[in-house]
Amino acid sequence: MKIIRSTKEMNSFSRKAHVKGKTVGFVPTMGALHEGHVSLIRQAAAENDIVVVSIFVNPIQFGPNEDYKRYPRNLRLDAQLCEKVGTDVIFCPNAQQMYPANYKTYVNVSDLSDCLCGKFRPGHFKGVATAVTKLFNIISPDIAYFGQKDAQQASIIKKMTEDLNIPIKIKVMPTVREKDGLAMSSRNAYLNKEERQDAAVVYQALILAKNLIKQGGVDSSGIIRKMRQLINRKKSARIQYISIVDPKDLKPIDKIRGKVLIALSVWIGKTRLIDNIVVKP
Repeated sequence: MKIIRSTKEMNSFSRKAHVKGKTVGFVPTMGALHEGHVSLIRQAAAENDIVVVSIFVNPIQFGPNEDYKRYPRNLRLDAQLCEKVGTDVIFCPNAQQMYPANYKTYVNVSDLSDCLCGKFRPGHFKGVATAVTKLFNIISPDIAYFGQKDAQQASIIKKMTEDLNIPIKIKVMPTVREKDGLAMSSRNAYLNKEERQDAAVVYQALILAKNLIKQGGVDSSGIIRKMRQLINRKKSARIQYISIVDPKDLKPIDKIRGKVLIALSVWIGKTRLIDNIVVKP
């Protein structure tokens, strides 16, 4: 396994691989890898000749009071895990490589970036879309893999790829969960023992909503109200938002008649957790 830090070296490696007729699968990450990332890497390895994993804590997707400086970083452990599950190259540029002096260009996917998490994290998805566009240009993968846990991010990347005619296939893979249903996330490491127990309520609320819909519930506001009641029983929980939206355009749905995305963001103590499920009546 190679570790590449230079954008030029990474670009050169990918060009040579394509000249040889090899396919490149790409898994973008910010490190602190867990089983969710592993599932993406394994899928990429099964479907491609070469697997590239980027590890880059992207500064421009963090707000001024967010956790950029304390975001978990351990390249040694990440590299060990990557090598074990079939990664060929880790690309880990620094911020100066990605955003050199006098950097001026950003990518923004309007509308999709302004709702759900985007409403509470202004500029976040512009930072994500910019970094992913740059990574796509540097690595030139055939297929890029994302997790369903970040459903809004996946929708934005799909739309960006389509609008900018980027010749890359986007694959969104199922959310990987702990035994109690908590979606795997690098930020779960912030939770103390009591908070970790409380965090299970996030997925429990999603399952409650799913069951209500399967039982014939169509009123989004009533379903959201019951989800809120369940989550609010946990002392450490503070709801940021719960939304039931169209999975394609992320616009709110009042009456459920077809497939919906149920998405939520909940603070457990000082840790912000997101999750979602897609439900069809």
